[in-house]
Amino acid sequence: MAENRAAELNGGDDEDEAIRIAIAMSLGQDLHPRPTSQGERGDAIDLTQDDDDETASEAESVVEAAPSSKPSAPAEQDGSETASDNDDGPPVTALVVKPNQPPVKANQPPPPPPPSNGGLSAFGIDRKKMEEERLARRNALKRKASSELEPSDSDARSLQRQKISSLPSSQPRATANSLQPSQNDNGRPRPAQSIAGPVAASSPLPFPKGAVKKTWAAGQPRLGDDIKIEEVLQKDKLELAVISSFQWDDEWMMSKLDIRRTKVILVAFATGEAQREEMRSNVPRDRIHFCFPPMQPVGSMHSKLQLLKYDGYLRIVVPTGNMVPYDWGETGGMENMVFLIDLPKLGLDQQPAKELPPFGEDLCYFLSAQGLDETLIKSLRKYDFSATAPYGFVHSIVGSHSGDAWKRTGYCGLGRAVKALNLSSKQTVELDYVCASLGAINPSLLKALYYACQGDIGLKEYESRTTGRKGKDTSTKDDLGALEDHIRVYFPSQQTVAKSRGGKNGAGTICFQSRWYNSPTFPKGVLRDCKSTRDGLLMHSKVIYVRQREPNHGFAYVGSANLSESAWGRLVKDRSTGSPKITCRNWECGVLISAGQREEKSLTSSSSENTQKQICDWGIFKGDVPVPMEVPGVPLSENSRKPWFYQDV
Repeated sequence: MAENRAAELNGGDDEDEAIRIAIAMSLGQDLHPRPTSQGERGDAIDLTQDDDDETASEAESVVEAAPSSKPSAPAEQDGSETASDNDDGPPVTALVVKPNQPPVKANQPPPPPPPSNGGLSAFGIDRKKMEEERLARRNALKRKASSELEPSDSDARSLQRQKISSLPSSQPRATANSLQPSQNDNGRPRPAQSIAGPVAASSPLPFPKGAVKKTWAAGQPRLGDDIKIEEVLQKDKLELAVISSFQWDDEWMMSKLDIRRTKVILVAFATGEAQREEMRSNVPRDRIHFCFPPMQPVGSMHSKLQLLKYDGYLRIVVPTGNMVPYDWGETGGMENMVFLIDLPKLGLDQQPAKELPPFGEDLCYFLSAQGLDETLIKSLRKYDFSATAPYGFVHSIVGSHSGDAWKRTGYCGLGRAVKALNLSSKQTVELDYVCASLGAINPSLLKALYYACQGDIGLKEYESRTTGRKGKDTSTKDDLGALEDHIRVYFPSQQTVAKSRGGKNGAGTICFQSRWYNSPTFPKGVLRDCKSTRDGLLMHSKVIYVRQREPNHGFAYVGSANLSESAWGRLVKDRSTGSPKITCRNWECGVLISAGQREEKSLTSSSSENTQKQICDWGIFKGDVPVPMEVPGVPLSENSRKPWFYQDV
């Protein structure tokens, strides 16, 4: 029924809307098309206030942050990251559906409580308790100030003999005003100037050169290649967190943060201004702020990115999972991947860089497009981005992009990043794509992605499509040709899901539709059964592994983008200008990571006589990017294997 309704509304072609409707129906939600709303830049907040001032700040009443003066951009709704390529689950406005938890063994931690039904509306914040804690801190400050001013009886007589002139005239008196935060004339806290605070004493950074980790999973041994959400956030040290996600479990997330210490900016989706205001009104506005990226009527706010500020350094995190417990292994049934890098703050004698390495420039470009406060974005330049030189930041920005902008986003941006890192290859490469959902893909999209992984910025596939006979659909099965032998897409079979720890009920965020699979243009030959090397786990990871034929060369993409046109875009000819333009329906982001060039690694050859047929084996990624699945993977066309369809839940 959901499938028919989706086809009716979208002409049978819009995988994003189809999944949105299917999930909405399963949750008993309204199926009316989503209204277009206006995008909003994040509230301007105090980002530079020292932590020493936080206690005093908390003693004051909650205040409304001043909105940015930046103009709003046209918005779309986030409805379905769960669509073809983004099926992480229901949108943020829906109930957070969590897969059933497998039985927990004696040596495993108990499963977390189920997510709240209010999405981001409640946040699990006990306002009464917070107010009591605020008053207790304020009273403690007053008692401390009073005790410092009032001498004990034993000292009173001697102090009386001291002359008042012995006190320095400049010494401030401890008054009520001295306990107030810095304020403007209107009584509001002074606006922050940057994300960067004072320079901290030098100390070793946990990830100074960057790293890729698998997420920890309950019940699995820890081998040094995984990481927990607590180890990512380090809440006891965290001063500011900018977090974006498609799906949220608010109570769980708040348990991983110390809201008294950490200011939070959430990059999220809301259906309109009414819901935005509801979300704002349910949180302490001096501690939690929102940024609502511009959207279109179809598509998703699917990117997952964290900017975490600590004393003296900034941590950039790009996970493949959302802010829900099962994506971080707490139910023991799902795994993801995480890229993270720690960047030191520049010293007082160092000037902020006018131009960052490509990774930093593309990150700032993406954040600006999402609508984050420009002051915050500018302050990123006060950190040393030199360690990001081996990496590329790849993104998809919602909307249509022409001029030179089309080269920077979607699969065009992927090819641009490959070229910028000198990873281009004229020879054939081996492409292995692990994804958590599939859209109505066709050979045209696969070709565009394959060429991008060779360093093409999108023109090769575009020109072959647009220079053909007018009106001819070149997206036929035969169009993939010989490339099919060099592309493998890893997606779980029905058998793999059934045998997983969570079973079918644990695969609600692994999305694919049978009608897309049965389409005559769907390239079934590229599908491989996705089995984790960790027994019983399903994967929510989105990773592209590229192995080149040059010795010891290769790279990987780790990020939010599943395999769909919504995630990677489509390059078309602009009717008004005749020039290329790319249209993306989702917000996505990921990191390009070069591999295999640090040390000598083995090669395998299909022909010992012809060195050009050498291809790097999977050992090229050792120490750089974990390989979480069994390779090369069993073709889904063998032994009557069929891919998992989410309608089977």
